[in-house]
Order: sequence, then C-alpha cells, then structure tokens
Amino acid sequence: MSATATAPATATWTTVCRVDDIIPATGVAALIKGQQIALVRPANDERIFAISNYDPISKAFVLARGIVGDKNGILKITSPIYKQGFDLITGQCLDDATVKIPTYQVKVLNGQISVLV
Repeated sequence: MSATATAPATATWTTVCRVDDIIPATGVAALIKGQQIALVRPANDERIFAISNYDPISKAFVLARGIVGDKNGILKITSPIYKQGFDLITGQCLDDATVKIPTYQVKVLNGQISVLV
C-alpha cells in the first residue's frame, strides 16, 4: 500500500486490476473516473503506487511507460520523454522542486488493486 495525501470526502475506492497484471519494475495506465492514473509496481517491493499518468514537463500522458527504479533510495519513475524522475510516494519531481504530480491511495486485497479517487 502506498502512502499519499488525504483524499477528498467524495473519493471512492475503485478496483482496477490484479497485482499479477503488472510486471515488476513497470507501470500500467488506467482510466478511473475520467482520470488517467499510472499504477506502478517496483521491482523487489511488494507495494503498488498510483500517480497521475500526466507528465507536466512534456505535457503528455506517458508516466506509466516510464523507467521504474530508485534514486538514492527513493522509489521513482522516470518520464520516457524528457527523463525527469518523480517520487512514487510524494509525486515530487526529483529534478525540479517546483513540479509535483498527484498521488493516490492504493490498497491490495486478495491480489486485487483498488485506488481511492
């Protein structure tokens, strides 16, 4: 489960897919309530992270196709366009302190991934 900011009172849990549907060290995109969300499964980590799929630097919905890894122990995804890294827990851009993307709460129950949107 990933730690994220508090969701609005109108948010609800949406089951998206199974953990096994995401290959370790990759991400997949899901359309949830009209929002493109990237679900990311790091290698050697049991957690699943949900972040916006929108890369504010390239202005494209591509983050699910980024490179998953870490930077000095911080789990991140690197945009496939201009290569900015984003912290999977906080959404903070690791290359530009003025940029941050939305993150979402995730829960896994019986192998099913749900996202709070």
